[in-house]
Amino acid sequence: MDVRDLLEPLDAGTSTGDLAEPRRRIEVDPESLRGGLGQLVLTLVRLVHELLERQAIRRMEAGSLDDDELDRLGTALMHQAEELDRLREVFGLSPEDLNLDLGPLGKLL
Repeated sequence: MDVRDLLEPLDAGTSTGDLAEPRRRIEVDPESLRGGLGQLVLTLVRLVHELLERQAIRRMEAGSLDDDELDRLGTALMHQAEELDRLREVFGLSPEDLNLDLGPLGKLL
């Protein structure tokens, strides 16, 4: 199979078999692109943060953390949450903007 066979639907209606110039130019606003990427990354980081918190609670309830470990873990999670809030504000996002629908598991936040 030739690459042109894969791209054929893209250049249908052109007189040559070469790749066609795009018929329309897509205008991309760099700020909205930056914001969308920021939202995606922060949503994923927020998901990992939530998973870390849940794991910490499980370990605490199981008694597998001593007082020093529990204190360090709590402090680290608190600083991480503060940094997430700071970055969310830098990107102009609300807490709801980072809410991820996990299907049958419900919403992230």
